[in-house]
Amino acid sequence: MGNIILYMSVSLDGYMEGPDRDIGWHVVDDELHRHFNEELAAVGAFVEGRVTYELMEGYWPTADADPSVTGPTAEFARIWREKPKYVFSSTLQKAGGNTTVLRDVDPEDVTALKERYPGGLALGGAGLAATFMRYDLIDEYRVYVHPVVIGRGKPLFPESDTRTRLRLAETRAFGNGVVLLRYERHRGE
Repeated sequence: MGNIILYMSVSLDGYMEGPDRDIGWHVVDDELHRHFNEELAAVGAFVEGRVTYELMEGYWPTADADPSVTGPTAEFARIWREKPKYVFSSTLQKAGGNTTVLRDVDPEDVTALKERYPGGLALGGAGLAATFMRYDLIDEYRVYVHPVVIGRGKPLFPESDTRTRLRLAETRAFGNGVVLLRYERHRGE
């Protein structure tokens, strides 16, 4: 059975996006992009909320058709197209190729998806992540802390009455100042 892995970039002060959905402060160079590609090529499928899916689908399916796009960016376009995608949305009426729209987060259905994809599921979108956290469905958190303080925006972690114990599994510093903090759910004593 695969894990559900939350991949998210945040500012040092904990925001995943600034006002008006600004992510222009993300520091993604070739080294970091190659890392993302390696990680995401290994998962079985993408699991996203509508907003994240629409942003991704608006660019990545044809990104490599632009002759100025090379290297890791072109490689990710191929990864995006080839991977199955599951979008949780109550409003999305249609989705691009290789995409299934799911209306509600049902923990039993999510467990069935985990069983279907032993390589794991890459979870994206803060709203959907909050729902998955509420149901205790996230097995691993891969948080990429960018070297910037943006002051306000949408926090990655909403207020919650639940506590999830985690175990630090890895840290990695990239040349551009981004730091990966990889945590796994703590199981047992």
